[in-house]
Amino acid sequence: MGSLKPQKPHVAMIPTPGMGHLIPFLQLAKCLVSIHGVQVTLFVPASETSALQTLLSSLHLPGGLTLINLPTLPISDMDTDLPVHLSITVRESLTFIRSSIATSAHPPTVLIVDMFATDAFDVGDAFNMTKYLFFTSNAKVLTFIGYLPRFDQEIAGEFAELTEPIPVPGCKPVRVDDLDDYFRDRKSGGYRFLLHHARRFNEATGILVNTFEDLEPQMFSALKDGKLLEQIPLPPVHAVGPIIRNPAPLSSENECLTWLDKHPPDSVLFVSFGGGGRSLSAEQMVELAMGLELSRQRFLWVVRPPQDKVVISANYVAESGGPNDPNGYLPEEFLRRIKGKGVGMVVGGWAPQVEILGHAAVGGFLSHCGWNSTLESIVHGVPVIAWPLHAEQKMNAVMLTEDLGVAVRVKIASERGGAVMGREEIERMVRLVMEGNQGKALRSRMKQLTDGAVSSVSEGGGGSSYCSLAQLIKKWKL
Repeated sequence: MGSLKPQKPHVAMIPTPGMGHLIPFLQLAKCLVSIHGVQVTLFVPASETSALQTLLSSLHLPGGLTLINLPTLPISDMDTDLPVHLSITVRESLTFIRSSIATSAHPPTVLIVDMFATDAFDVGDAFNMTKYLFFTSNAKVLTFIGYLPRFDQEIAGEFAELTEPIPVPGCKPVRVDDLDDYFRDRKSGGYRFLLHHARRFNEATGILVNTFEDLEPQMFSALKDGKLLEQIPLPPVHAVGPIIRNPAPLSSENECLTWLDKHPPDSVLFVSFGGGGRSLSAEQMVELAMGLELSRQRFLWVVRPPQDKVVISANYVAESGGPNDPNGYLPEEFLRRIKGKGVGMVVGGWAPQVEILGHAAVGGFLSHCGWNSTLESIVHGVPVIAWPLHAEQKMNAVMLTEDLGVAVRVKIASERGGAVMGREEIERMVRLVMEGNQGKALRSRMKQLTDGAVSSVSEGGGGSSYCSLAQLIKKWKL
């Protein structure tokens, strides 16, 4: 009797709501199936965003990847802190996930969860699965959050009251002003849930991080140092990035790409603050519009309706409400002038960001510095004007400007106090990146990072991230 053919490893993946978490999970799942021959079941959180619906409807799933839609849950308070909302959404879905795994003909043996989904480790334990965390940001942010339980014990009072930067093993100290608001109030639900998840990181066999070693060499050197690892309560960390959305086949009549086709190389500034989270105020939107016009540079601006009240959780997992018509909140004369001159294009709603950043005409990116957007700018070699808004975006901005030298950062007197950056400063920053020697230097350094990013995931060239993931999968097959 012939021996039975061994089954492929079966991995269950649990992301949390929001495009910033779901996109890298989806791309990692496709990579595991298409390149490494693994079977994957991805549990998709319920979401009302049109961007998610557009993404899911355009998918061409490889054989071996199964999507299971989680039921919509009646979360009572959409305005709650984002870490609370994401965590509760997963927690309330565990019964459904447990039932799905229990009835699977080929139950998964490996579990990969989001940083806000560590409560799903209980499901992994119930089915004797090997547990991993997929951290969708970078290694420096991972280390800071992983060290949070120690900070919580050692630092008295609020972090916001500290007068010196916070020391983090293996990397530069973190300035208090670069911390997210969740860390500024240790009584908040957001902080309590971040601390809760950080305390569970060590339950994982390992942590996959959406970065590559050449991007953060100091961090990965530290994470391999035995003495430093004694200070950082983390399991082994594996760089598997950059994992970004692949360009999709678009209609030749896509209005954004058609407009870009009319302009010279590196001549257009792409402006986008992401698809979720905090929006600019109405006053800031007007100043940004005027600053872009004053710069006399070509621009493609993806806009979202302004919000003077910060409601991050609701924005992140659902539409902000109503149609997005720029005529309703941008100055009418501004829209008329840029259309008449042909120097700018304003898009209300979704735009193909990866395809736009990959277009030859795009020479700069005014960005909120979400990690997906950051990796996309690196992969496509586009320097950044960093305008962080919330979450870990300020720490990402520090990396881009101070550590890597591929971005400039906007100067706002008080990013937490509702201060508005004036049109003259916006004009100056745009000109800095889009023209002159400094812009050329930023672009040159970014192109070097692009080479490292591409080679890290190269199968034929033995890229570091490719090999890191391949070695993990060998363990799953044992």
